[in-house]
Amino acid sequence: MNHNLYFSAHSVAEQGSYKLMELPPELCMIVEASLSSEGDRPSPLSFYIKGQPGEDAVLCTQEKTYTIRTVSLSNSILVVTSPPDPDVFPGDDNSLPNIVIHDQLSEILELTQAIPKLHKLNTLLKGKEYGEDEEDNENDMNVEQAYDDDSKNFTYADARAMIQASETELNRGLRERRILRINGNLRPISSAYLTKIIQFILNTLAALSLNHESIPIEQVCTTLADEHDVPRIVSVQVMGWFGDISELEGKWKMDVVAVVREAGLGILKDAKDKSLNKDDLISSWKDSIGDKFASSVSLDLLVGNYIIAPASPYSNRQLVKYFPISHLPVDPAQRFSDLFLTRSKWKNEDIVPFLSDIAVNPKERDKMLLKYARATTDVDGVWFTSRAQYNG
Repeated sequence: MNHNLYFSAHSVAEQGSYKLMELPPELCMIVEASLSSEGDRPSPLSFYIKGQPGEDAVLCTQEKTYTIRTVSLSNSILVVTSPPDPDVFPGDDNSLPNIVIHDQLSEILELTQAIPKLHKLNTLLKGKEYGEDEEDNENDMNVEQAYDDDSKNFTYADARAMIQASETELNRGLRERRILRINGNLRPISSAYLTKIIQFILNTLAALSLNHESIPIEQVCTTLADEHDVPRIVSVQVMGWFGDISELEGKWKMDVVAVVREAGLGILKDAKDKSLNKDDLISSWKDSIGDKFASSVSLDLLVGNYIIAPASPYSNRQLVKYFPISHLPVDPAQRFSDLFLTRSKWKNEDIVPFLSDIAVNPKERDKMLLKYARATTDVDGVWFTSRAQYNG
């Protein structure tokens, strides 16, 4: 179709002020849904660009994080619009439509789903751990006031601004990392104290003969505060991490698997650098949670937090050692370097859990394995070793 072409009167000022972004299919669906009106009211839509100095920018939706990459185009694209006033550009041929050229683009912005950079929380919250020694605060008000007096607080608003993650990913990360929110401030709870609180809760359920699927929140909070000096503001959040809270009914439905997993993880962490006999670990684990939930104990619950090996080449005994994915580097090359320094040879099912936090999906994980490891197959299955040219 032919047009009358004109340059914008502000083309010099507008040059470089336009960017084209190519949206992946899932983002297109979100945009289209926001434009579809129901009762003439479009669905809310918000994107955020995040990035501190020295970081590559990312785009965050409510649910996901995307890296932003510049891609050069073989052919330039013109940014054009209809003239704001048709009389400004009458044109030599009034039978043709007029368009105004504002800018010329030779690249577009491409979005690729990425892993949220939640590992920064470890650095930003270093030294802010909440532990049992803070039970000296006699009530929740004192706990909150203590945080207000601390000029080095790190708030939820700070995390939203500094962490390259969507709102959903950030909240999930805070939950999985067992980070308390008290009066707007963030503090990771110490592993030892969390293990104690879990034990207090299990003991309370047994002592009061409470059904774990419908637990009165206030009754448990009061018991923990009166008998163990656990502030309500802490106990409620811990219950929220390990189950579903119904504020309307004042009830808590405990996630048995999550509680059992945390109890086992506490035993592993307490052993630190020592290796535990597998049978002894299972036995101690079952004792810590009681007979009612002992059937839920399984070493599979701790996947990604341990490595296991025979006690000796000719022994049937297996030793379990604490080896958490959270302590490994987030850079893929460094991650594989650490893994192959720990073990020169990994079974497929053993190495995969230690890649879950640096790969968006199984396809990307397989690409990493292809790049950094060499696969071999024998009667025992698929094994991975470091590639000869890999220097770590």
